[in-house]
Amino acid sequence: MRTMLRAVVLWGVLVVGAGLASMEVVHAADKAGSKSEVQKSKAPTTQKAKARPVSKQSSSKIVAQQGKTVPPVSKAKSTGVAKAKSTRVAKASSSAARAGNSKSSRADRRPGNVAPSMAWHGQEHLAVRSGSALVIAQDGGEALYEKNARIVVPIASITKIMTAMVVLDSMPNLQAPITITDDDVDYLKGSRSRLQVGSVLTREMALLLALMSSENRAANALGRHYPGGLGAFIVAMNRKAASLGMSRTHFEDPTGLTSNNVSTAHDLARMVAAAYRYPLIREFSTTSGVTAEVKGRDLEYRNTNQLVKSPAWEIGLSKTGYIQEAGKCLVMQARVADRPVVIVLLDSSGKQTRIGDANRIKRWMESASAAGKATPA
Repeated sequence: MRTMLRAVVLWGVLVVGAGLASMEVVHAADKAGSKSEVQKSKAPTTQKAKARPVSKQSSSKIVAQQGKTVPPVSKAKSTGVAKAKSTRVAKASSSAARAGNSKSSRADRRPGNVAPSMAWHGQEHLAVRSGSALVIAQDGGEALYEKNARIVVPIASITKIMTAMVVLDSMPNLQAPITITDDDVDYLKGSRSRLQVGSVLTREMALLLALMSSENRAANALGRHYPGGLGAFIVAMNRKAASLGMSRTHFEDPTGLTSNNVSTAHDLARMVAAAYRYPLIREFSTTSGVTAEVKGRDLEYRNTNQLVKSPAWEIGLSKTGYIQEAGKCLVMQARVADRPVVIVLLDSSGKQTRIGDANRIKRWMESASAAGKATPA
């Protein structure tokens, strides 16, 4: 019995020890598992923090909002915004600079955008087709534009301006009659005239027709009726030219039909400026048309310069000319871009070339004046 009791006690002790050992093993295993789980949970948290850092400012903002969902703005994002803004400003500044440079560059390319002394001489800004040309202030001074302006060339009927001055200088009776004779007929060039031999007209009418419509027989008759005759008249023409400083000018007849009547654009500008002081020359040379009664017939005459009728032009004196040796010629006193100027165009070819050149000169001067590159006289 006692032996049996000992066996039961021993077996109990063994069972309790085994249970305790088993619990230690389970506890140790649970502890190890918990430790492993903790390590696993810590690892992702650390990686996430490294990918998306939260600044102190963002954390405090979230706390201040008391649970409201406010997306944190990282320092990196703030820097990105600043850089983007800075880049836009830089680009805008760069664009403005380029625009300014471009505008400045375009301005530099505008006609006449150079020093005043060069503004009028830039031939690249003005295409004049006449062989010789000059644009100069009426009172002289520096030429605004010139092309072969000192070359001696035939001047054709531009001659008649000098004819008119010499006639008026003699202070004749303008209402006195003069007669067209065979001596006034052009046998050199064979030019036509509606003033038949035997026609009688006043000296005033002859002067008007010579200046306005370039009537050759009228001009020659005026020279013949000069005191001392035609020879004396030619001498007076050359003397007048010399007195005006027209040192490279020579006249041999009062009409310009001879190619021996020669001058330069500069000399002719002097002549036009001098002729402008004669009221009758201004009036007659710019008259658009007139009806002349000759031998009981009414003859219609028109100005040979179509620009005198143009409302776009303010012309104070005008004269055209043509012979084959001289080409188409035109001289004018006009007010262009608020400047009184003398325009001389010689040796033009083509029906409208001299008119086209005059219009190009006008547009060029007005453009330069509007751009502020020239100051009106």
